[in-house]
Amino acid sequence: MKTDDLVSLLAADVPAQDPAAPARRAGAGLAVGLALAVGLMAATLGLHPQLALEARLPAFWVREAFCAALAVAGVLGARRLAYPGRRLGAIAAAWLLPVALMWLLAALTLADAAPADRVALLMGSTARVCPLLIAMVSVPLMGAFFWIARGLAPTRLRLAGTVTGLAAGACGALVYTLHCPELAAPFLAVWYLLGMLLPAALGCLLGPRLLRW
Repeated sequence: MKTDDLVSLLAADVPAQDPAAPARRAGAGLAVGLALAVGLMAATLGLHPQLALEARLPAFWVREAFCAALAVAGVLGARRLAYPGRRLGAIAAAWLLPVALMWLLAALTLADAAPADRVALLMGSTARVCPLLIAMVSVPLMGAFFWIARGLAPTRLRLAGTVTGLAAGACGALVYTLHCPELAAPFLAVWYLLGMLLPAALGCLLGPRLLRW
């Protein structure tokens, strides 16, 4: 039997793959992860009682845009690395840009503030718990994102795990804003970013184990 005939014979027994299946898996995983994260936040922390009033402030939407931009860039990066041989490319810059802009805004805010107010702008009232709470809210999302990635074929497992954790952390931070009273740019530039990096560090450790196929 010729090689071409053998390949054709073997291929004839392979069931057709639905090209939309990965997108459905990703959509289902993201929806479930977000629902669980919101439920966890609501059950353990609760909504911020002044949320409706804060939503009228420009600083509120700066915070939301910061978290949303990082979440989108993280999800796009995790999606790309979930396929074999892919690199982050320009997505890395898309993640760094919101961070650089927030650091710039934080620096301008601190420079414009009275010296006596700078510590309060940086530390807020929740600096000790904010990163840990963001990481906690991110746990369901991290599980969902790892489940999505395992359904594909990542090859750069440590990097894929790191970016997957980063995506979960950024999405978790966006959910956490429904509870958090902090709006100052210096606070967001330090403690929110740290909260996103904690799941990224965990993803870096778990990626080689959980994403192996």
